[in-house]
Amino acid sequence: MSLDLQALRDRVQALQQEIQESLQQVKTLDDLEALRIRYLGRKGEVTALLKSIGRLPQEARPAAGAEINRLKQWIQQEIQAARERLEREAQERIDLTLPGRPVEPGRLHPITRVFTEIIEIFKGLGFEVEEGPDVEWDYYNFEALNIPPHHPAREMQSTFFITDKMLLRTHTSPIQIRVMERKKPPLRFVAPGRVYRVDPFDPSHAPAFHQLEGLYVDRRVTFAELKGTLELFLREFFGPDTEIKFLPSYFPFTEPSAEVAIRWKGEWLEVLGCGMVNPNVFRAVGIDPEAWKGYAFGLGVERLAMVRYGIPDIRWFSENDLRFLRGYEP
Repeated sequence: MSLDLQALRDRVQALQQEIQESLQQVKTLDDLEALRIRYLGRKGEVTALLKSIGRLPQEARPAAGAEINRLKQWIQQEIQAARERLEREAQERIDLTLPGRPVEPGRLHPITRVFTEIIEIFKGLGFEVEEGPDVEWDYYNFEALNIPPHHPAREMQSTFFITDKMLLRTHTSPIQIRVMERKKPPLRFVAPGRVYRVDPFDPSHAPAFHQLEGLYVDRRVTFAELKGTLELFLREFFGPDTEIKFLPSYFPFTEPSAEVAIRWKGEWLEVLGCGMVNPNVFRAVGIDPEAWKGYAFGLGVERLAMVRYGIPDIRWFSENDLRFLRGYEP
Protein backbone atom coordinates (compact mmCIF):
# COMPACT_ATOMS: atom_id res chain seq x y z
CA MET A 1 0.00 0.00 0.00
CA SER A 2 1.38 3.42 -0.97
CA LEU A 3 1.68 6.30 1.46
CA ASP A 4 1.68 10.02 0.68
CA LEU A 5 3.75 12.69 2.43
CA GLN A 6 0.74 14.51 3.90
CA ALA A 7 -0.52 11.33 5.57
CA LEU A 8 2.89 10.83 7.14
CA ARG A 9 2.94 14.45 8.37
CA ASP A 10 -0.51 13.97 9.90
CA ARG A 11 0.81 10.86 11.72
CA VAL A 12 3.80 12.81 13.03
CA GLN A 13 1.54 15.57 14.33
CA ALA A 14 -0.77 13.03 15.98
CA LEU A 15 2.20 11.31 17.68
CA GLN A 16 3.45 14.66 18.96
CA GLN A 17 0.08 15.41 20.55
CA GLU A 18 -0.13 11.88 21.96
CA ILE A 19 3.34 12.12 23.54
CA GLN A 20 2.58 15.50 25.14
CA GLU A 21 -0.49 14.00 26.82
CA SER A 22 1.46 10.88 27.91
CA LEU A 23 4.25 12.96 29.44
CA GLN A 24 1.71 14.74 31.65
CA GLN A 25 0.74 11.34 33.12
CA VAL A 26 4.30 10.23 33.89
CA LYS A 27 4.95 10.07 37.66
CA THR A 28 8.13 8.01 37.99
CA LEU A 29 11.39 7.41 36.17
CA ASP A 30 10.21 3.87 35.41
CA ASP A 31 7.10 5.29 33.72
CA LEU A 32 9.31 7.62 31.71
CA GLU A 33 11.56 4.77 30.58
CA ALA A 34 8.53 2.77 29.47
CA LEU A 35 7.35 5.76 27.43
CA ARG A 36 10.78 6.16 25.84
CA ILE A 37 10.83 2.53 24.77
CA ARG A 38 7.28 2.81 23.42
CA TYR A 39 8.20 5.63 21.06
CA LEU A 40 11.97 5.38 20.51
CA GLY A 41 12.66 1.71 21.13
CA ARG A 42 13.69 -0.82 18.49
CA LYS A 43 10.04 -1.70 17.93
CA GLY A 44 8.69 1.76 18.80
CA GLU A 45 6.43 4.18 16.94
CA VAL A 46 9.26 6.27 15.49
CA THR A 47 11.04 3.20 14.19
CA ALA A 48 7.81 2.11 12.49
CA LEU A 49 7.55 5.53 10.86
CA LEU A 50 11.11 5.31 9.56
CA LYS A 51 10.36 1.91 8.04
CA SER A 52 7.26 3.35 6.31
CA ILE A 53 9.39 5.81 4.29
CA GLY A 54 9.97 3.04 1.77
CA ARG A 55 6.29 3.18 0.84
CA LEU A 56 6.55 6.86 -0.22
CA PRO A 57 7.37 8.04 -3.72
CA GLN A 58 11.09 8.47 -4.27
CA GLU A 59 10.93 12.29 -4.44
CA ALA A 60 9.03 12.54 -1.11
CA ARG A 61 11.40 10.42 0.96
CA PRO A 62 14.00 13.11 1.90
CA ALA A 63 11.30 15.43 3.26
CA ALA A 64 9.68 12.54 5.15
CA GLY A 65 13.01 11.56 6.70
CA ALA A 66 13.57 15.13 7.86
CA GLU A 67 10.09 15.25 9.44
CA ILE A 68 10.68 12.01 11.37
CA ASN A 69 14.14 13.08 12.54
CA ARG A 70 12.71 16.35 13.88
CA LEU A 71 10.08 14.32 15.73
CA LYS A 72 12.73 12.01 17.17
CA GLN A 73 14.86 14.92 18.40
CA TRP A 74 11.80 16.61 19.92
CA ILE A 75 10.84 13.41 21.78
CA GLN A 76 14.39 13.05 23.13
CA GLN A 77 14.39 16.64 24.39
CA GLU A 78 10.99 16.26 26.04
CA ILE A 79 11.98 13.01 27.74
CA GLN A 80 15.22 14.55 29.02
CA ALA A 81 13.31 17.53 30.41
CA ALA A 82 10.84 15.19 32.10
CA ARG A 83 13.69 13.14 33.58
CA GLU A 84 15.33 16.24 35.07
CA ARG A 85 11.98 17.33 36.52
CA LEU A 86 11.35 13.95 38.15
CA GLU A 87 14.86 13.79 39.60
CA ARG A 88 14.52 17.32 40.97
CA GLU A 89 11.17 16.47 42.57
CA ALA A 90 12.66 13.32 44.12
CA GLN A 91 15.43 15.35 45.73
CA GLU A 92 12.95 17.87 47.05
CA ARG A 93 11.00 15.06 48.73
CA ILE A 94 14.03 14.09 50.88
CA ASP A 95 13.42 15.08 54.50
CA LEU A 96 16.73 16.49 55.65
CA THR A 97 15.51 16.53 59.25
CA LEU A 98 15.41 12.72 59.44
CA PRO A 99 18.28 11.09 61.36
CA GLY A 100 21.00 9.55 59.21
CA ARG A 101 21.44 5.83 58.75
CA PRO A 102 24.12 4.48 61.08
CA VAL A 103 27.32 3.27 59.45
CA GLU A 104 27.90 -0.29 60.58
CA PRO A 105 31.53 -1.04 61.43
CA GLY A 106 33.32 -3.61 59.30
CA ARG A 107 34.08 -7.10 60.53
CA LEU A 108 36.88 -9.51 59.79
CA HIS A 109 35.75 -12.69 58.06
CA PRO A 110 36.20 -15.75 60.34
CA ILE A 111 38.80 -17.17 57.93
CA THR A 112 40.80 -13.93 57.97
CA ARG A 113 40.62 -13.81 61.76
CA VAL A 114 41.72 -17.43 62.19
CA PHE A 115 44.43 -17.14 59.52
CA THR A 116 45.88 -14.06 61.22
CA GLU A 117 45.84 -15.70 64.65
CA ILE A 118 47.59 -18.84 63.38
CA ILE A 119 50.31 -16.84 61.65
CA GLU A 120 50.88 -14.69 64.74
CA ILE A 121 51.32 -17.78 66.93
CA PHE A 122 53.97 -19.21 64.61
CA LYS A 123 55.69 -15.83 64.25
CA GLY A 124 55.96 -15.86 68.04
CA LEU A 125 57.74 -19.20 67.74
CA GLY A 126 60.35 -17.73 65.39
CA PHE A 127 58.76 -18.65 62.04
CA GLU A 128 58.94 -16.22 59.13
CA VAL A 129 56.16 -15.97 56.50
CA GLU A 130 56.74 -16.92 52.85
CA GLU A 131 54.29 -16.78 49.94
CA GLY A 132 54.16 -18.17 46.40
CA PRO A 133 52.02 -18.26 43.23
CA ASP A 134 48.58 -19.85 43.09
CA VAL A 135 49.28 -21.04 39.52
CA GLU A 136 52.13 -23.51 39.82
CA TRP A 137 54.29 -25.87 37.79
CA ASP A 138 53.83 -29.63 38.13
CA TYR A 139 57.48 -29.87 39.18
CA TYR A 140 57.01 -27.71 42.28
CA ASN A 141 53.56 -29.06 43.17
CA PHE A 142 54.41 -32.75 42.77
CA GLU A 143 57.76 -33.92 41.43
CA ALA A 144 60.10 -32.02 43.76
CA LEU A 145 57.94 -33.20 46.67
CA ASN A 146 58.69 -36.84 45.89
CA ILE A 147 55.43 -37.31 43.93
CA PRO A 148 56.58 -38.26 40.40
CA PRO A 149 54.15 -38.93 37.51
CA HIS A 150 51.89 -41.95 38.06
CA HIS A 151 52.65 -41.93 41.81
CA PRO A 152 49.55 -43.18 43.71
CA ALA A 153 49.69 -40.12 45.97
CA ARG A 154 48.55 -37.93 43.05
CA GLU A 155 45.16 -39.62 43.28
CA MET A 156 44.83 -38.13 46.78
CA GLN A 157 44.76 -34.62 45.28
CA SER A 158 42.36 -34.29 42.34
CA THR A 159 43.87 -31.41 40.39
CA PHE A 160 42.86 -28.45 38.21
CA PHE A 161 45.39 -28.71 35.35
CA ILE A 162 45.81 -25.71 33.04
CA THR A 163 48.28 -27.49 30.74
CA ASP A 164 50.15 -30.78 31.08
CA LYS A 165 52.75 -29.02 33.24
CA MET A 166 50.82 -26.10 34.77
CA LEU A 167 48.09 -26.27 37.41
CA LEU A 168 46.34 -24.55 40.28
CA ARG A 169 48.36 -25.59 43.33
CA THR A 170 46.78 -28.32 45.43
CA HIS A 171 48.69 -27.37 48.60
CA THR A 172 51.14 -24.68 49.69
CA SER A 173 54.06 -27.14 49.80
CA PRO A 174 55.46 -25.72 46.51
CA ILE A 175 56.38 -22.61 48.49
CA GLN A 176 58.69 -24.79 50.60
CA ILE A 177 60.49 -25.99 47.46
CA ARG A 178 60.85 -22.47 46.08
CA VAL A 179 62.23 -21.13 49.36
CA MET A 180 64.73 -24.00 49.73
CA GLU A 181 65.92 -23.34 46.17
CA ARG A 182 66.34 -19.64 46.89
CA LYS A 183 67.74 -19.65 50.44
CA LYS A 184 70.30 -21.71 52.27
CA PRO A 185 69.42 -23.40 55.57
CA PRO A 186 68.80 -22.97 58.43
CA LEU A 187 65.19 -22.15 57.53
CA ARG A 188 62.10 -21.69 59.65
CA PHE A 189 58.93 -20.37 57.98
CA VAL A 190 55.22 -20.89 57.39
CA ALA A 191 53.58 -20.77 53.96
CA PRO A 192 49.94 -19.60 53.99
CA GLY A 193 47.65 -19.35 50.98
CA ARG A 194 44.65 -20.51 48.96
CA VAL A 195 44.72 -23.96 47.33
CA TYR A 196 42.51 -25.69 44.76
CA ARG A 197 41.24 -29.23 44.26
CA VAL A 198 38.55 -30.83 42.12
CA ASP A 199 36.30 -31.58 45.06
CA PRO A 200 32.51 -31.36 45.35
CA PHE A 201 31.16 -28.26 47.07
CA ASP A 202 29.42 -29.88 50.01
CA PRO A 203 29.39 -29.40 53.82
CA SER A 204 32.91 -30.82 54.24
CA HIS A 205 34.61 -30.12 50.88
CA ALA A 206 35.34 -27.07 48.73
CA PRO A 207 37.14 -26.63 45.40
CA ALA A 208 39.06 -23.67 46.87
CA PHE A 209 40.16 -23.39 50.49
CA HIS A 210 43.08 -22.17 52.62
CA GLN A 211 46.13 -23.95 53.99
CA LEU A 212 49.11 -23.07 56.11
CA GLU A 213 52.22 -25.22 55.95
CA GLY A 214 55.41 -24.93 57.94
CA LEU A 215 59.02 -25.99 57.46
CA TYR A 216 62.00 -26.01 59.80
CA VAL A 217 65.44 -27.05 58.52
CA ASP A 218 68.62 -27.08 60.62
CA ARG A 219 71.57 -29.28 61.53
CA ARG A 220 69.84 -31.12 64.33
CA VAL A 221 66.08 -31.24 64.02
CA THR A 222 64.14 -34.04 65.68
CA PHE A 223 60.62 -35.39 65.70
CA ALA A 224 60.48 -34.43 69.38
CA GLU A 225 60.92 -30.77 68.37
CA LEU A 226 58.13 -31.14 65.82
CA LYS A 227 55.87 -32.67 68.45
CA GLY A 228 56.63 -29.95 70.97
CA THR A 229 56.06 -27.15 68.44
CA LEU A 230 52.69 -28.46 67.32
CA GLU A 231 51.51 -29.19 70.85
CA LEU A 232 52.38 -25.63 71.84
CA PHE A 233 50.56 -24.23 68.80
CA LEU A 234 47.41 -26.32 69.32
CA ARG A 235 47.17 -25.46 73.02
CA GLU A 236 47.65 -21.79 72.21
CA PHE A 237 44.91 -21.95 69.57
CA PHE A 238 42.36 -24.27 71.20
CA GLY A 239 43.17 -23.77 74.87
CA PRO A 240 45.82 -24.82 77.42
CA ASP A 241 44.01 -28.02 78.46
CA THR A 242 43.66 -29.42 74.92
CA GLU A 243 44.42 -33.15 74.70
CA ILE A 244 46.60 -34.05 71.71
CA LYS A 245 47.74 -37.30 70.13
CA PHE A 246 49.94 -38.22 67.15
CA LEU A 247 48.92 -41.11 64.89
CA PRO A 248 51.18 -42.78 62.28
CA SER A 249 50.29 -41.77 58.74
CA TYR A 250 51.74 -41.52 55.24
CA PHE A 251 52.81 -38.53 53.16
CA PRO A 252 55.27 -38.89 50.25
CA PHE A 253 57.23 -35.77 51.24
CA THR A 254 57.78 -36.70 54.91
CA GLU A 255 59.10 -39.84 56.61
CA PRO A 256 58.13 -40.71 59.30
CA SER A 257 54.73 -39.01 59.05
CA ALA A 258 51.88 -38.47 61.47
CA GLU A 259 48.39 -37.07 61.72
CA VAL A 260 47.63 -34.95 64.76
CA ALA A 261 44.28 -35.13 66.53
CA ILE A 262 42.76 -33.21 69.44
CA ARG A 263 40.02 -34.25 71.82
CA TRP A 264 37.23 -31.76 71.23
CA LYS A 265 33.87 -32.02 72.99
CA GLY A 266 34.48 -35.68 73.78
CA GLU A 267 35.65 -36.75 70.31
CA TRP A 268 39.06 -37.10 68.66
CA LEU A 269 39.31 -34.84 65.61
CA GLU A 270 42.19 -34.87 63.10
CA VAL A 271 43.39 -31.28 62.61
CA LEU A 272 46.73 -31.43 60.75
CA GLY A 273 49.46 -33.60 59.23
CA CYS A 274 53.20 -33.53 59.80
CA GLY A 275 56.48 -35.43 59.58
CA MET A 276 60.23 -35.31 59.05
CA VAL A 277 61.26 -34.06 55.61
CA ASN A 278 61.89 -36.95 53.20
CA PRO A 279 65.56 -37.02 52.07
CA ASN A 280 64.38 -37.12 48.44
CA VAL A 281 62.86 -33.66 48.89
CA PHE A 282 66.18 -32.30 50.16
CA ARG A 283 68.01 -33.86 47.21
CA ALA A 284 65.56 -32.23 44.74
CA VAL A 285 66.57 -28.76 46.00
CA GLY A 286 70.29 -29.47 46.42
CA ILE A 287 70.35 -29.79 50.22
CA ASP A 288 72.51 -32.59 51.67
CA PRO A 289 70.17 -34.82 53.73
CA GLU A 290 73.16 -36.15 55.66
CA ALA A 291 74.05 -32.67 56.89
CA TRP A 292 70.58 -31.17 57.33
CA LYS A 293 67.35 -32.40 58.90
CA GLY A 294 63.90 -30.87 58.90
CA TYR A 295 60.27 -31.19 59.79
CA ALA A 296 57.16 -30.02 57.96
CA PHE A 297 53.49 -29.70 58.83
CA GLY A 298 50.30 -28.59 57.14
CA LEU A 299 46.81 -27.62 58.27
CA GLY A 300 43.53 -26.52 56.72
CA VAL A 301 42.45 -23.12 57.98
CA GLU A 302 38.74 -23.77 57.34
CA ARG A 303 39.06 -27.03 59.28
CA LEU A 304 40.43 -25.30 62.36
CA ALA A 305 37.83 -22.52 62.13
CA MET A 306 35.00 -25.05 61.83
CA VAL A 307 36.20 -26.97 64.89
CA ARG A 308 36.74 -23.89 67.04
CA TYR A 309 33.44 -22.16 66.21
CA GLY A 310 31.29 -25.26 65.71
CA ILE A 311 30.54 -24.43 62.07
CA PRO A 312 28.94 -27.47 60.40
CA ASP A 313 29.18 -26.44 56.75
CA ILE A 314 32.29 -25.16 54.94
CA ARG A 315 30.07 -23.45 52.35
CA TRP A 316 29.01 -20.88 54.93
CA PHE A 317 32.42 -19.22 54.60
CA SER A 318 31.64 -18.32 50.95
CA GLU A 319 28.01 -17.21 51.14
CA ASN A 320 28.60 -13.61 52.34
CA ASP A 321 25.69 -13.86 54.76
CA LEU A 322 25.92 -11.02 57.30
CA ARG A 323 24.03 -13.10 59.85
CA PHE A 324 26.86 -15.64 59.70
CA LEU A 325 29.57 -12.99 60.01
CA ARG A 326 27.86 -11.38 63.00
CA GLY A 327 27.34 -14.74 64.66
CA TYR A 328 31.04 -15.64 64.80
CA GLU A 329 32.60 -12.51 66.17
CA PRO A 330 35.19 -12.86 68.95
